[in-house]
Amino acid sequence: MFKHVPNLLTIIRFFLIPAILILIFQDKYVEAFIMLTISGTTDILDGYIARKFNFVSDFGKLMDPLADKLTQISILVALCIKQIVPIWMIVIIFLKEIIMIAGASFLYKKDLVFSSKWWGKLATVIFYVAIATSLIIRYFSFAWHFDIYIYYIALIATLFSLVMYFKAIFKQEYLDKK
Repeated sequence: MFKHVPNLLTIIRFFLIPAILILIFQDKYVEAFIMLTISGTTDILDGYIARKFNFVSDFGKLMDPLADKLTQISILVALCIKQIVPIWMIVIIFLKEIIMIAGASFLYKKDLVFSSKWWGKLATVIFYVAIATSLIIRYFSFAWHFDIYIYYIALIATLFSLVMYFKAIFKQEYLDKK
């Protein structure tokens, strides 16, 4: 029974996505911020519980990162539609994710698995900070939209993570050939 708690938390994150999007489109930024915080908290909890109590599952390994990416990309697209995030940034993020999916497929065929690393988690956290900052700025109607600079940092971090993952893959491939 309890071993399914991490997976249940992951499923809850999927259900929070439409709620967050609706709130953003209704300009209910505080409520969207609260739902985003709940989503982030369930993400932290599901990983902690899964590792701490050895409840790691194949479902969780697949669905947890999918919930992360779907949440992040959905909200960023909504913010792009609201003209808060530039479209070129969304295009770069989509391309990066397509490359990561292709890379993961390649590794899967070779029976290699790479778990998430600190640099990927850092990029995700910075994007969440940027999103949260955007919601707060819109709620309080700040004149200076400094959140865009946080998005730039997040984008740099996500591109850095892409480079680091490929570096790790090539390093692993090189070591396997020795």
